Amino acid sequence: MGITDKLFQALQNQSQDILNATHLVSSTKKLIQQFRDEKWDDLLATVISFCKEHGLDVPDMNARYVARFGQSCHQQEDSRNEHYYKVDIFNTGIDSQVQELNHWFSEQLTLSSTLDPREAFESFRVNDICSLVDNFYPIDFTDDEKNDLKKELDLYKYDVV
Repeated sequence: MGITDKLFQALQNQSQDILNATHLVSSTKKLIQQFRDEKWDDLLATVISFCKEHGLDVPDMNARYVARFGQSCHQQEDSRNEHYYKVDIFNTGIDSQVQELNHWFSEQLTLSSTLDPREAFESFRVNDICSLVDNFYPIDFTDDEKNDLKKELDLYKYDVV
């Protein structure tokens, strides 16, 4: 019992780090989305101020956008500079960042949510936790410890609830 107790303590500490990281990823994605939705005007004002301060030309945001490269015959007739910079540059860049976060953390977020004790362990899934161990801590557990972990997690699930 003493050996498995140490194992559980170690797993709980490591899982807490994973949970903190997943909450941080989730919060970051929300802040990026909020920045995309609400901060364009603030960013534009900052850029214009910077350009004026340093003697740089600032394009008229209401002027018709003219593509400098590629095939300008395919651009929309009513496209304005502000639309180009906001939609084609700003929003596209932010969407790319969110997509990258989703790509790298989607599976980890799903798996690590099983370790979160909220909702009376309704999301507690033994196989997902074992998958976390296999994916993120392969050298920290022997095959015997992994088998013991599965058995202990089955018991733990019922004991805690």
